[in-house]
Amino acid sequence: MTATASIVAPRRGRKRPSDGPVRRERNLGTYFIALVFIAVCIGPVAYIILGGFRTNSQITASPAGLPGPWQIGNYVSVLTSGVFWQQLGNSVIAGVTTTVGVVVLGLMVSFVLARYQFRGRGALYSLFAAGLMFPITVAITPLYLLVKDLGLTNSLAGVILPQIAFGLPTTVIILVPFLRAIPDELEEAASIDGASRLGFFFRMVVPLSLPGVVTVGILAFIGSWNSYLLPLFILNDASTYTLPLGVQAFSSQYSVDTARVLAFTSLSMIPALVFFAVFQRRIVGGLTGAVKG
Repeated sequence: MTATASIVAPRRGRKRPSDGPVRRERNLGTYFIALVFIAVCIGPVAYIILGGFRTNSQITASPAGLPGPWQIGNYVSVLTSGVFWQQLGNSVIAGVTTTVGVVVLGLMVSFVLARYQFRGRGALYSLFAAGLMFPITVAITPLYLLVKDLGLTNSLAGVILPQIAFGLPTTVIILVPFLRAIPDELEEAASIDGASRLGFFFRMVVPLSLPGVVTVGILAFIGSWNSYLLPLFILNDASTYTLPLGVQAFSSQYSVDTARVLAFTSLSMIPALVFFAVFQRRIVGGLTGAVKG
């Protein structure tokens, strides 16, 4: 037995060939694919931004070239025009108001669905979940007729109210798991201390669900900022245009001035890109918390 063990032991102790090179090759392949996707996503954005620093003759001579020399006149002309700032203000008003409405209403609805037992609760939650399957494009015609009957056409209110309604399903689906994860003992302790339901809601529920609130707020703001189809149907006056409509109108008016159109387009999309880049970790953290809940 001793001799056999001495013979077998070295065989067991032998190390298998290292799979380090194989793992490195896999990592390199993963990084390469990721870089390709990043290039595909960033390429058009970089082309638009750099195109604003070129002249029309440069774009005609070399569509994919770099600015040489760099021209800032296109951006200066856009920034000094009152049309851009007016449309920027309309987009900010629509985005902020939509975000506040979605967060406030969504948080209250989610609190009721998550913390209280009542008949029809499951059906109501399923109704909000079903709302995810119906984008605003499906209901654009009846929605336009409804807004028209309410007398809200050609006004930001006619854009904001539907955006709040269509933003609620996503908000409820994300926030309900956050609110369900709050221990019942915490609510009982707050009740013993004399806190009312509203007091518990504002003092405990809102702070504990803040990651989810930030996430749904960011999604609502970006969705409102990038909205095009709904404002296209509702807004008819250039003074009420948001930036997506402003880009379309500007490109039609200055169709021969490609460099200026690219400058206007890049200035219109930069705020949303910066906003998303700053708060992207909040979005990921909020969605992760919702899944765990």
